[in-house]
Amino acid sequence: MAVTTVTAAGATAGGRAVTTSDESRVPGENKAGWLLFTPFLVLYVVFLIGPAIYGVVMSFFHTTLIHTGLGSWAGGANYMEAFKSSDFWWSMWHTTYFTLMTTPPLVVVALIMAVLVERVRHFRWFFRLIFFAPYVVPSAAVGLIWGFLYAAQTGLFSTWVSQIGITPPNWLGDPSWALPSVALATIWWTVGFNFVLYLAGLQDIPRDLYEAAAVDGATPMQQVRSITIPLLGRTTLLVTILQILASLKIFDQVYLLTAGGPNFTSRPAIEYIYDIGFTDYRAGYAAAASMLFFVLILLVGAVFLVVSRRQQRGV
Repeated sequence: MAVTTVTAAGATAGGRAVTTSDESRVPGENKAGWLLFTPFLVLYVVFLIGPAIYGVVMSFFHTTLIHTGLGSWAGGANYMEAFKSSDFWWSMWHTTYFTLMTTPPLVVVALIMAVLVERVRHFRWFFRLIFFAPYVVPSAAVGLIWGFLYAAQTGLFSTWVSQIGITPPNWLGDPSWALPSVALATIWWTVGFNFVLYLAGLQDIPRDLYEAAAVDGATPMQQVRSITIPLLGRTTLLVTILQILASLKIFDQVYLLTAGGPNFTSRPAIEYIYDIGFTDYRAGYAAAASMLFFVLILLVGAVFLVVSRRQQRGV
C-alpha cells in the first residue's frame, strides 16, 4: 500500500512527489503581468530609449535647431571636434573637480550624521527630519537661498566674514571661489539623501554586537571603528558611487548660481552641452559631446559593478 506523506517541499500522493512545478498556474497569469508591465514599458521606450537612440543617430549629422530634420551627414566630425575642443575638456575638468570636492564630504558627513542620530535617545525623529529636509527643497529655491547668502555686499556670509575682520571674497564672481561656493551649497542640499541611506544600513547591524563590545569594555568610538564602519562597507560603496554619478551630472546649482561664470570657469559638462545645443543651435555636435559624457558615466557604473561583485565574493 502506498504511503502518503507531507513534506516541506510539497505533498506526496501515491508515492509520487507533488512539487510546486506540478501545480497548475493561474489562468491568464502571464497575460495579466504583461498588461501591468506594458504602460511602463511604453513610457520607458518613448521617453528614454527612443530619445537616446535618436541622440546617437543625430551625433553623426550636422543637425541644427534652425532647420528641421537631421541635416547633412557629418560622420565622426562632431566627435573629432569634441575631442579637439579645449572648452569641452575644460568643462569636463570642472565637472571632475566639482565631483572631487563634493563626494568625500557628502559621504563622510552623512555617515557621521547617521551615527550620531542613531545614538540619540530622545527626539530622534526630529533630527532625522531636519537633516533630511533640505534634500526635498527644489533647486530653484536652493538657488535663491544661497544666492542671497553669497551676495557680494549684503549677503550673510560676507557680513559674518567682515565682522571678524576679514575681507570677504566675491563668492560667485571670483573664478577661484565660484565652483567651491556651489559645492558648499550642494553639500548642504543633498547630504540628507546619503544620510537616509546610512540610517537604513545602520538598522541592519545587530544590536547584540554593540552590547557584546560594551561588555568587553569597548568605547563608543571603538565600536564605531570596529563594528559600524566595517559592516557599513557595502552601504558606503553604494553611497559613494551614487554620489559620484550625481556630482558628475551637476547642472541646476551651477546654472542658477553662476551660469557657468565668471568667464566659463565654473561651467560643467552638462551646461556646456546645453549651451552648444540650445544657444549655438548645434544639436548634432551637442549630441556627440553628450555621448562622450555618457561613456564617462558608463565607465563609472562599470567600475561600481566590478567592485560590488568582488566585494560580494569576498563576503
